[in-house]
Amino acid sequence: MDPSVTIAGRRIAADAPPYVIAELSANHNGSLDTALRIVDAAQAAGASAVKLQTYRPDTITLQSDAEPFRIRGGLWDGRTLYDLYEQAHMPWDWHAVLFTHARKLGITIFSSPFDTTAVDLLESLNAPAYKIASFEAVDLPLIRYVAGTGKPMIISTGMADAEEIGEAVEAARSGGCKELALLHCVSGYPAPAADYNLHTIADMQARFGAVIGLSDHTLDNTTALASVALGAAIIEKHFTLDRSGGGPDDSFSLEPRELEALCRDSRTAWDALGRIDYGRKSSEQGNAQFRRSLYFVKPLKAGETVSADAVRSVRPGYGLAPKFLDQVIGRVLTRDVEHATPVSWDVLG
Repeated sequence: MDPSVTIAGRRIAADAPPYVIAELSANHNGSLDTALRIVDAAQAAGASAVKLQTYRPDTITLQSDAEPFRIRGGLWDGRTLYDLYEQAHMPWDWHAVLFTHARKLGITIFSSPFDTTAVDLLESLNAPAYKIASFEAVDLPLIRYVAGTGKPMIISTGMADAEEIGEAVEAARSGGCKELALLHCVSGYPAPAADYNLHTIADMQARFGAVIGLSDHTLDNTTALASVALGAAIIEKHFTLDRSGGGPDDSFSLEPRELEALCRDSRTAWDALGRIDYGRKSSEQGNAQFRRSLYFVKPLKAGETVSADAVRSVRPGYGLAPKFLDQVIGRVLTRDVEHATPVSWDVLG
């Protein structure tokens, strides 16, 4: 049986509909009201869960202007790590408000902790699962600490090679994690679709024996939908109310109508996978009559021999199948037939 993970009563596996996570990340842009409205929009769009990030600038980096602590290139060029995370972090006193709000709406909510104090906060809120961000996939002590909660764990694998992913998996399992999912990820913001190499999903399934999904940083839904066909059971996308909102993550996030389309279309893609089945489908039944079959194309009398020019393969499909043509030619008719009569065994001697 395929590996599975259960979060807040929802079973997640390759043989279950895709589990779509709306990543709120820094898209609150410093406003609790915006964060609450993002949760509302995620629920309305049909997302399975909304995910937060739980850190403070001092739990994720050091306050330093030294060059190694300064970002060069990309969306956040020139900023120090501390300043970026000061802007992007979600105040810890918002967490209880957001957890309560999401639960009232009926949408699952959990978070990515970035240190042990964040795990402790989330445990106090009875978080149903934990997500390890790609940049923390090498923080094996953090992974083991999360595993000790006994909750399901999802690990993003951006930038991690196969050996590092294996180490993270071993840390999770040896630490007590019984339900583990891995998200194939490219940690570019945004990331080009060509970097995703989605065939890696099947290899991850074979190597690690975990539920596999996709953390998608491309700008549309194509890559995510393709991943479903390759076995992705989870799709995570950054989500915002307004891509032009100016926040650190807004520009590469989905807007509500796009998230709604992802939820709908990923389910359609999964439904289309179905099972191995060569039988005639219900939607085909009415069209079977329009397949080709054998018809008499001129009138013949009983006792005449059926010649090659007397029978053709045409539509509709009420006569014998065309594969019987050689067995029909040369047979003697047992009764008269008219033009456009379907060929049947009971008129052949």
